Amino acid sequence: MQHRSSSHAALALGAIGVVYGDIGTSVLYTLKEVFGSGHVPFTETNVYGVLSIVFWTLTLIVSLKYVTLVLRADNQGEGGLVAMLTLALHAVRHKAPRLTRWMLPVGIFGACLFYGDGVITPAITVLSAVEGLDVASSALRGAVIPLTLMILLALFLLQKRGTAGIGRFFGPVMGLWFVVIAGLGVWHIAVHPAVLTALSPHHAAGFIARQPGISFVLLGAVVLCVTGAEALYADLGHFGVRPIRHAWFAIVMPALTLNYFGQGALLLQNPAAVTNPFFMLAPKGWTLALVVLAAVAAVIASQALISGAFSVTRQIIQLGFLPRLKIVHTSVRDLGQIYLPFVNWVLFAMIVLAVVLFRSSSNLAAAYGIAVTLDMLITTVLAFFVIRYGWGHPLALCIAATGVFLLVDLAFVGSNLLKLLQGGWFPIAIAALVFMLMSTWKRGRELLQARLREESIGLADFLASILAHPPARVEGTAVFLHAEADLVPHALLHNLKHNKVLHRQNLFVTVCYHDLPWIGLEQRVQIESLGSDCWQVRVNFGFKNDLDLPRALQCIQGHGCALDPMSTSYFLSREAIIPALGSAMAPWRQRLFALMHHNASGIAAFLHLPSNAVVELGSKVEL
Repeated sequence: MQHRSSSHAALALGAIGVVYGDIGTSVLYTLKEVFGSGHVPFTETNVYGVLSIVFWTLTLIVSLKYVTLVLRADNQGEGGLVAMLTLALHAVRHKAPRLTRWMLPVGIFGACLFYGDGVITPAITVLSAVEGLDVASSALRGAVIPLTLMILLALFLLQKRGTAGIGRFFGPVMGLWFVVIAGLGVWHIAVHPAVLTALSPHHAAGFIARQPGISFVLLGAVVLCVTGAEALYADLGHFGVRPIRHAWFAIVMPALTLNYFGQGALLLQNPAAVTNPFFMLAPKGWTLALVVLAAVAAVIASQALISGAFSVTRQIIQLGFLPRLKIVHTSVRDLGQIYLPFVNWVLFAMIVLAVVLFRSSSNLAAAYGIAVTLDMLITTVLAFFVIRYGWGHPLALCIAATGVFLLVDLAFVGSNLLKLLQGGWFPIAIAALVFMLMSTWKRGRELLQARLREESIGLADFLASILAHPPARVEGTAVFLHAEADLVPHALLHNLKHNKVLHRQNLFVTVCYHDLPWIGLEQRVQIESLGSDCWQVRVNFGFKNDLDLPRALQCIQGHGCALDPMSTSYFLSREAIIPALGSAMAPWRQRLFALMHHNASGIAAFLHLPSNAVVELGSKVEL
């Protein structure tokens, strides 16, 4: 969304609050897990080596890959893995169509991995912040889990109210967070300034050369410092490229670097601080204040991811991979502010399960990373096809632009696979479950539409026959929704059978969802006259457009078709799925699809149809 009235500085501040919450709170646990793993002998040379690896990981993955390269791949200003998948599919569709067969499922699985990340991120972020209580006083250790669950419950209870009111504070609070963590880092670096020599890549190269096996294992913990990188791309449409880039290079990257190096300097002075180096940066007496600030920053980081889960789910629904869900708009000014009750509470339940199951940020760290690194790998692969086929660059340049990132991503994925049995299975299981639901819904819808097409007849021929000897025509407008243009809607057949009337004006409406973020009003509707005051209407929505069908139909005014909302009725057909033997789907998938179809939100609420003007007619379909 373009905020023309907002200044560049305001957008950059907003980006600090929303985009960088996750990566900004990674300082809470990254070095703690790297050195707390016990794999690294605690020496000054190794501390320098690890700090250098962390710095150059931030530089390669965030600064070069995402901020410099990936942000260039926007789908009409929108970013995220779904946008990258769309660009890649469009790029190869005509030049290498066979690639689309594997590209679509791989891209959709990448979107599924987002949900696995969406469970682990709030759990580890809030839990690691509250664990600072243990540093303040060991007597508070028993309160960590209950307080974490209370904070998470409060966060999810607030979702239905929207974030329009508190969202304006995200930027300033996270700005304060980055100032504080940078200040703490500088305070300790001043005591041991030699730690800054770890900025040189030769320390990372030397560490890897001396200990290649340990280095490979450590990548599974080092990746924690870049776990919010995908948010840079996903939030592109909200802030734009320049504010995100400027916020990173001017504020976020320097603050993170200073804090990591400050933690390194502290560890060189006091190796015992390895138990929780971030909170031990604070002067005595200030630990509780830092815990409070960290908890607020963790909530903001979690909020950004929860809002992202709502937005991604809506996109996936409109692309046809999930059934309709209830969507509540929480802001009259910002259409992007939405709330999905089902997603909210399923996400909360899974996060509570993660906290109770793993019980500490260190244990959660074993589960964290695998979903993120797989998403990073998929983004790199899709980016290659966008650069090669979409932008038309030479093959050698495309390999050079993505090859290094591909090798880095593969190394991180390989290292995180070592944690599969220690907890990495958890986000993968979540992603696999979501992928199973998506693929079942997509396949079921394809079979359902095929069955309905078999039982349908052509609309033009049907109208010609029925109007030759027309039934009684009543005043008003009837809007018949149908997924297939040029075929007779089942609701029309049932209306004629039971009511034996035809309205004075009839609109046969097909709603089309596109893999573009926005479709303007000038392209919203296409209308074709079928004669005798009957019209074929195609309504187009992008995956970020507000799905308001009555408002969209107002665009047909002036095309010879007048629409009075007070005399318009909407006729819908709702199918009841009956599993049948010999189907192209396994019996268990038939039952699952029937359950999903039965519990899908009604199309009337989904398209904002007035409840007092809807007539719903049902039918049974064997699948």
